[in-house]
Amino acid sequence: MRISNLLRSVEERAILPRRKAGAPPGTMVYTGERHMEEVLVHLTEYRGEFFDVQTADDDLPEAHGETATRWYDVRGLHDIALVERLGKQHGMHPLALEDVVDVQQRPKMEIFSDGVLIIIKAFAFAPETRDLSIEQVGIYLSQDTVLTFQEDAGDLFKSVRKRLETSSGRIRTRGPDYLAYALVDNVVDKYFTVIDQIEGELDKLEDTIMRSPEMSTKSKIHDLRLALLTLRKSISPLRELMTRFGDNESKLITEDTQLYVADLRDHVIQITDLVETYRDVTNGLYDLYVSEISFRMNSVMQTLTIVSTIFIPLSFLVGVYGMNWDNMPELHTRYGYFVLWGVMICVILGMLGWFRSRRWI
Repeated sequence: MRISNLLRSVEERAILPRRKAGAPPGTMVYTGERHMEEVLVHLTEYRGEFFDVQTADDDLPEAHGETATRWYDVRGLHDIALVERLGKQHGMHPLALEDVVDVQQRPKMEIFSDGVLIIIKAFAFAPETRDLSIEQVGIYLSQDTVLTFQEDAGDLFKSVRKRLETSSGRIRTRGPDYLAYALVDNVVDKYFTVIDQIEGELDKLEDTIMRSPEMSTKSKIHDLRLALLTLRKSISPLRELMTRFGDNESKLITEDTQLYVADLRDHVIQITDLVETYRDVTNGLYDLYVSEISFRMNSVMQTLTIVSTIFIPLSFLVGVYGMNWDNMPELHTRYGYFVLWGVMICVILGMLGWFRSRRWI
């Protein structure tokens, strides 16, 4: 993430609508960008062998299975009326709806009387430009329904849908709490992909620095440092989120699902440790870059100093014998010119030999 992109992002957020001062709690104001014209709503219903999928543009699909687990996936949050209608239809608290459309939230978990809201960040990293894109994902769990809210049209949960469609594994036999866990786990797994991509860029930078550091290397290190800082700010709150998710604070989360959440908490701890490690690696690469640049500069200065040192006695000799005095005896020596050249060559060879003995060259 280049600093120019970061500043541009800040400027763009500055002109986005923000919650008005003095507005009552629960006021819904979308604080993100409009990434698509129409809001897409996907409804997936399943229970054992029963499986059904519906898609609607700017509307809410009607549920068919009365006893099935329902998963409403909303892509695009700029239609406040539709999001509010879906939320109220499934008993979402006004504060939960407010948090869903405010995409500047930190990752957290809120427990309400009839549901659980999870706010988490999804990341995508572009190695070519070193840009880290962020998308807020809201997951609301109720008695028999899971609602997910995505900013973009892209589907973050393709692997979960595939598992549901193929009826493989335990997801079709579990309740909505396990589906909520699977969705969070899917987002967390993508963190490993992003971190692996950043690790690859760090390895390339290390090779570049050791081989031939360039001025652009400094900006690349800075971009990766900003990306890791953004990751750290969004991943650090996940420890608290996973702790609350795994504790028996809500009757909607069964003990069986809590076992899987405990494993997910270990993944979050591992990711946090990796981010901290690669931040240290990035700082180390910057120090290595500065050291390599200083070493190369010192090598250049050493070469120039040696050349200058060699020419100092030669300049002295030339200066002495460049003086026009009639009584200078060497001026009338038949072989004085050749003798002077021999003396200067001996001086050069002697100084080079001395420099080599001191390992300066």
